[in-house]
Amino acid sequence: MDNAKYLRTNMTPEEGRLWYLLRGRRFYGFKFRRQMPIGPWIVDFACFKARLIVELDGGQHQDNEGYDLRRTAYLNAHGWRVIRFWNNEFRVNEESVLMTILTHLNRQLPSPQPSPTGRGC
Repeated sequence: MDNAKYLRTNMTPEEGRLWYLLRGRRFYGFKFRRQMPIGPWIVDFACFKARLIVELDGGQHQDNEGYDLRRTAYLNAHGWRVIRFWNNEFRVNEESVLMTILTHLNRQLPSPQPSPTGRGC
């Protein structure tokens, strides 16, 4: 939990801007939490109602692709959807990133339980 607190007080400029836009239900009434521990991971932004995680990645993530894949697999297996954006992508095209987040927030989550027949319907 101390690491999450540290991350909350030391956000990147891009994380600070996105948090400003998401906090306090400003973003279409959806509630987000920032630097939230979920299992062994700390995620940038999480909307529990939509089970959506938004990650802003800096250049260090280019060298840690395996780490990010393991992390995303764990979160997906626990019912979360993860969307990722590069810091530069958010900085250059903020509106497009926000619309992508909104699209994901409005999607219905599939049931985490397989169907009894195993065929999905």
